[in-house]
Amino acid sequence: MNALLSIGWEPELRGLLTVIIGTVALCGSVYLLLATNMGIRLGLLVALAGLFGWMASMGAIWWSYGIGLTGTSPSWKPAEPFTIVREGPRLLDAEVLDSPVTIDEGASYTDVADATREALVDQGWIKLPEDDRGRGQAIAAADEIIQIEAELFAAGEYQATSVYLKGGERYPKFGDKVDFLAFFHKPHYAVVEIASLIPQRSEPGRAPARPVIDESQPHQYVVMIRDLGTKRQPAAFITIGSTIIFLLCCWMLHRRDKIFARHTGTVVPAKV
Repeated sequence: MNALLSIGWEPELRGLLTVIIGTVALCGSVYLLLATNMGIRLGLLVALAGLFGWMASMGAIWWSYGIGLTGTSPSWKPAEPFTIVREGPRLLDAEVLDSPVTIDEGASYTDVADATREALVDQGWIKLPEDDRGRGQAIAAADEIIQIEAELFAAGEYQATSVYLKGGERYPKFGDKVDFLAFFHKPHYAVVEIASLIPQRSEPGRAPARPVIDESQPHQYVVMIRDLGTKRQPAAFITIGSTIIFLLCCWMLHRRDKIFARHTGTVVPAKV
């Protein structure tokens, strides 16, 4: 008892002990009942068949609905070979645009940004409205690239003005509604347009000034590609692995019944 009380009951240890006690109490009690009625080896086979049959069913439900033990969720990742494009016309080099942006000679940075927006829309890019949930997710991913990975700007030094999406279609499809076999996806890209802000002076006791875009600086673009993640992968592994072990246990039980019938001289029923 003194040794038991000396253990530090941290959350990690408590969770580990909970799993061990639950496994011994639930699986062990079922195996104990089966072993006392069927024997040690036959009871173990029946217990394992039931356990992995249940795990295969549970894994199939997790796999279908994307719940339970899940992997990494879908997210936006930096595109290769270009991630941050300094000016709109250079989007052609990053293979974001199929044709160059038409810009008048002597155009300001604001005019260049407007021409780039029109070129993106004309070439199939979809501009997300401000109330779209996907717009906020793309901007959050771009913030991480700008502030942490590239260290281009600090928080409050820039503003995301537009978000554009392209690609991501699923295939194969049979019409517009029948898509339950569409397991493949085309690459899904996002372009987040950012603009530098003029440093604002903050005064104690007053509300922060509204951000003002610095029109003397060119707009920059963050190009990202969608990583579909591995959300259903653990459930798929559990389902496939448990199904194999379940079928193996069933085959061993069937083989044992045939051997037992042959040794006792009873007739094995024909297959239906």
